[in-house]
Amino acid sequence: MAHKKLNLASKVCPVCQRPFAWRKKWQRNWAEIVYCSERCRRNRQYR
Repeated sequence: MAHKKLNLASKVCPVCQRPFAWRKKWQRNWAEIVYCSERCRRNRQYR
């Protein structure tokens, strides 16, 4: 039985303001993930 992706953790990207969900490739460092994509990471505002 395949598990349903209804209750995955999610965050909001500070660049594009869209929600993005947990992915298996991020399971070890989910707390450190801030941006939804490489594109948003590159286009962030430098502070």
